[in-house]
Amino acid sequence: MNQNLPYILCIDDDPQVLRALVRDLKSQYREQYRIISTTVISEALESLLELRNKGETVAMFISDQRMPEMEGVDFLERAMEYYPDARRVLLTAYSDTDAAIKAINSVQLDYYLVKPWSPPEERLYPVLDDLLGNWQSVYKPDFRGIKVVGYQFSPKSHSVKDFLAGNLIPYQWLDVQNSEEAGKLMNLNNLSQKDVPLVFFEDGTYLSNPSIIDIAHKVGLNPQVKLDVYDVVIIGAGPAGLAAGVYGASEGLKTLLIERRAPGGQAGTSSRIENYLGFPSGLSGAELTRRAIAQATRLGTEFITPQSVKDIKQKDGYKKVMLEDGTEINTRAVIITTGVDYRQLETKGVPDFTGAGVYYGAAMTEASACTGMEVYIVGGGNSAGQAAMYLSKFAKNVHIIIRREDLSSTMSAYLIEQISGVPNITLHPKTEIAEAKGSDRLGQLILCNIDTKEQQEVHADALYIFIGAKPFTDWIALDIIKDEKGFIKTGGDLHNCEAFKRIWKQDRDPYLLETSCPGIFAAGDVRAQAMNRVAAAVGEGSMAISFVHKYLSEVK
Repeated sequence: MNQNLPYILCIDDDPQVLRALVRDLKSQYREQYRIISTTVISEALESLLELRNKGETVAMFISDQRMPEMEGVDFLERAMEYYPDARRVLLTAYSDTDAAIKAINSVQLDYYLVKPWSPPEERLYPVLDDLLGNWQSVYKPDFRGIKVVGYQFSPKSHSVKDFLAGNLIPYQWLDVQNSEEAGKLMNLNNLSQKDVPLVFFEDGTYLSNPSIIDIAHKVGLNPQVKLDVYDVVIIGAGPAGLAAGVYGASEGLKTLLIERRAPGGQAGTSSRIENYLGFPSGLSGAELTRRAIAQATRLGTEFITPQSVKDIKQKDGYKKVMLEDGTEINTRAVIITTGVDYRQLETKGVPDFTGAGVYYGAAMTEASACTGMEVYIVGGGNSAGQAAMYLSKFAKNVHIIIRREDLSSTMSAYLIEQISGVPNITLHPKTEIAEAKGSDRLGQLILCNIDTKEQQEVHADALYIFIGAKPFTDWIALDIIKDEKGFIKTGGDLHNCEAFKRIWKQDRDPYLLETSCPGIFAAGDVRAQAMNRVAAAVGEGSMAISFVHKYLSEVK
């Protein structure tokens, strides 16, 4: 049976009549509709709520008039709250025709059938064919999938959307303030504004004000660790981690990939990567991530998200990866590919509006909400340029704020050329933000000219911040040597560190991507002296697996 077909719901307290009705309906309509039935009104109403939450569609109600819980007319009136566009048919005895005629006005009854309806070819099917044909002419399929109900400028709602988008999970966003569907779902489930954000799932259930972990469990992410010991655990699912996952699994290693938020890293949030080998027209970070995850999992890499690693310990020649939830994972080798985080802009007022008009690297998640608005971007790197190009398709105007005189020293030439050809993108050189202002969301920015110190207050609906990055290595407590900025040192660079001789006890030198702890490697942007390019990260991730093989051959 096609699970996307709309429903016809039948209710009659007489089981014999109901069986006859369902038999005739299935005989004629089973290829176009799913037929469901019950003898109990309370069950029918429960079913309608579940179907509504799941995003299913009901095309028609057929209800008997005389039932013990309530009359059919009253049931149809209740049913209209769930599916106001469904066609409504009342089954009546000859003596109930007056009530049926009145119901034409009270519940906009479409038709009443006097029992019995035999033969159905003459007395049932022509009527229903006409009603269903009329319904089909105005029917628009509802979105099938996860629905998120919340406030557009709510940090909690933004976190939910960002997590789902980052994990490539389709969802429909319903803003409480301007979506009728959001109001209907809340009313039908007796929910109020204090319960948002709400996440409705395909099975009809919902979570109120959920944690990211709760959502992950519900959508099937974050499965349990399957093996007692892994050959290699990769921490971080950016391009380097995903490449390591692909090569590790393809070369027969028992491979586990752990991601604390969403796969893809900073590259995953990019609207368009145009200089990646083999894609002449470019591809989005989300598409690159989707392909890489599919490839890694097909080859056998296990994937856990969202889970944060809080520590790595060494014991009896094995590494223990300690997760925030208390799980301990045994592995023979580790590759750290945790990448970098966007640096926070601590300017007055900016932290107050994070997730409520101020965003870090979330251009694609919130872009559609910027339609017709004034959008500002801080930063002059490629990520900022890609975001500006993407946002310009939605926003009325996009303003790029940079401290330098131009973009030539920080952005690729192809992006600079593209930006110069977009009329609604404006560059503001030698400018910085002095303050962010607003009420419950960002409303204004105060811009300051670096040379003249002249200030100007401008209307701003959204601010996207791309001001450089810092490595995500604060969680590392092991004797892994880092530089003054927190990037992990590897290979030959370790010989220049005073602590290296004290820590390193092997007869050999560290491998190229190996840290000061044997068997623990680093790849991608988290590594000191990294190239900070997607292709370089992919190369390092795959290269790290070759060094894992060398290390494992030593410790067998």
